[in-house]
Amino acid sequence: KGKNTEGKVDLVTGAAKGIGLATVKRLAPTAERVIMNVHHPVDPETWTALSTTYPNVRQLVGDVAEAAQAANLVQTIIEQYGHLDGLVNNAGITRDQLLTRMSTADFNAVLQTNLVGTFNVIKPALKVMQRQRAGAIVNVASVVGLHGNLGQANYAASKAGIIGLTKTVAKEGARRQIRCNAVAPGMINTAMTDQLNERVKAATLATIPFKRFGEADEVAQAIEFLLKQPYLTGQVLTVDGGMTI
Repeated sequence: KGKNTEGKVDLVTGAAKGIGLATVKRLAPTAERVIMNVHHPVDPETWTALSTTYPNVRQLVGDVAEAAQAANLVQTIIEQYGHLDGLVNNAGITRDQLLTRMSTADFNAVLQTNLVGTFNVIKPALKVMQRQRAGAIVNVASVVGLHGNLGQANYAASKAGIIGLTKTVAKEGARRQIRCNAVAPGMINTAMTDQLNERVKAATLATIPFKRFGEADEVAQAIEFLLKQPYLTGQVLTVDGGMTI
């Protein structure tokens, strides 16, 4: 297959639903290819609808928590398209529990997918981008990574780690004109927040000046901006309706 170097090739991890899927839809109209990384193949009905609307979207199955699978994702993209221009690290899980009741396994699992998984994809992608002397990375952090949250010691630690990782990659990447930023969503309507009980939702809503949860596409718009803004690097853009003012 000939390597097409026209247009941009973007990779979005954890793209099956929520913010990841919204980002794929947001990037697809202006990219040559958008590769959506999923943990399991997208169900046929959803995939048919998506690929009909966005024929330049491809899915690649792989678990970013496994370094070899993450490296293989990037290698596959380079073999097929010859370049990688944008990377959005969105893959993440939660295993919520108060710290004194949290198992070591649940702490480690969240760190492994959210933080180590982000590192696992950045490492091979950054090597490619450094050779190209071009590229942009956006990592999906969370307001929880900035301020902590009850019952989310593992998630908050993973997202705070992503922020530190983002700033370091920004410093290392800048020498070759590669940018790295993070977005820190607040409460967004996704499958993850759907699991919250009504009491928690009401209490959270009271802390948000906008008095509503955000939409996945509103975060995707911020991600698109961070990918494209040429002089912005090492920043954490909070998208939270004023929750953390």
